[in-house]
Amino acid sequence: MKRILIDYKKLDHKVAATLIESYPDGYGDDDILTIKKPNGEILEAVEVRTDDTIYLVKISKSLSNFMANFEETMEKELDRDLDLEPVPDFEEGSFRDLVSESDDLDNDGLLN
Repeated sequence: MKRILIDYKKLDHKVAATLIESYPDGYGDDDILTIKKPNGEILEAVEVRTDDTIYLVKISKSLSNFMANFEETMEKELDRDLDLEPVPDFEEGSFRDLVSESDDLDNDGLLN
């Protein structure tokens, strides 16, 4: 199993959601892991497990804000993704205008 030390800002949405599910009421002192880097720097992290990876998510002041606002942020992103412009209706035969001459079309105007 891989172990990755990562900042929460670099988590993908799936792992970020797992982080929130793992600590629904926030993390406490018992959840914090202390890590000493080779250069002597001390880091604190919380653990998030997926099927193949253990993520050690660095603790920062903004991590707690991120966790507290995660659901609201996700809703805003989903709403933004849904606000796409509608695709215009095409009239029959208008597809032929969108295909370059180098594309191979059969007799019905479909790509081969």
